[in-house]
Amino acid sequence: MFKHWLSEKNPKPYYSFGNGAAMRISPVAYFAKSEQELKELSYKVTKVTHNHPEGLKGAEATAIAVWLALHKKSKEEIKHYIEKYYYSLDFNYNNLIETYEFNESCQKTVPQAIYCFLISKSFEDAIRIGVSIGGDTDTICAIIGGIAEAYYGGVPKDIACQALNFLDKYLLKVYKKIQKKINYN
Repeated sequence: MFKHWLSEKNPKPYYSFGNGAAMRISPVAYFAKSEQELKELSYKVTKVTHNHPEGLKGAEATAIAVWLALHKKSKEEIKHYIEKYYYSLDFNYNNLIETYEFNESCQKTVPQAIYCFLISKSFEDAIRIGVSIGGDTDTICAIIGGIAEAYYGGVPKDIACQALNFLDKYLLKVYKKIQKKINYN
């Protein structure tokens, strides 16, 4: 649906509750100056494509988890907030490994991703846990990675350097340009 939306002359939201909204939302937590602004930014960024209530909810829950992690909240505080306002996180890791299947909806991806982050001990551990449950692992790990990066203080340098080796010349150039701009500011 996103590919079709992207190629339209006048793209309109397509009432999606897919997890793509949640996998792309993490950066807004770095720009928001308050929790209210974070929610507004999350809504504005998400509604462009994912204007279904569940798509909006999944993106906002992810953004809030990243926001809370950036603001040094404990995992218990993050869990409590998400359970109070968004999703139950009452999962069992071994059960997830055995039963979790591919699902592109926010409501069947975001809570599982947040849970995986919550039981992790490091950035790498969080990603490994996400991969281990299966399903839509690239999306799950994008959600987990956004939260884990904020919580654990960044992507470990060795992992970041290894990932850069997979970029083609064009993307590496874009990355370096962005890094230069970030370091300049």
